[in-house]
Amino acid sequence: MNNLRNSITLIGRLGNDPENKIFENGKCLTKVSIATNEFYKTQNGEKVQQTQWHNCVAWGKTAELMAQLLSKGKNVAVRGKMTYRSYQDKDGNKRTMPEVVIEEFVSLSEKS
Repeated sequence: MNNLRNSITLIGRLGNDPENKIFENGKCLTKVSIATNEFYKTQNGEKVQQTQWHNCVAWGKTAELMAQLLSKGKNVAVRGKMTYRSYQDKDGNKRTMPEVVIEEFVSLSEKS
């Protein structure tokens, strides 16, 4: 088990259109939010859906392709690594946000 690495796979639906940004140095960044759903039954037999939202980013060619091929509501599978980005909020407090850095993706929605 020496080759363990940080890896995460998500299959879900895009909650918004990809937000694409190109920096002065030419690097491309795309941000998306992916919703995953889990279903379970309560003790009373009632079916419950629980939705989790995942903040995701991609860089480079992957980012460019995501911005071109994906849109809000599309089903997607992504593979990447889990990271924790730190930033300061408007009050100067340090915050940490979980974020998936996408390395690969596959659109699961049929072409229209």
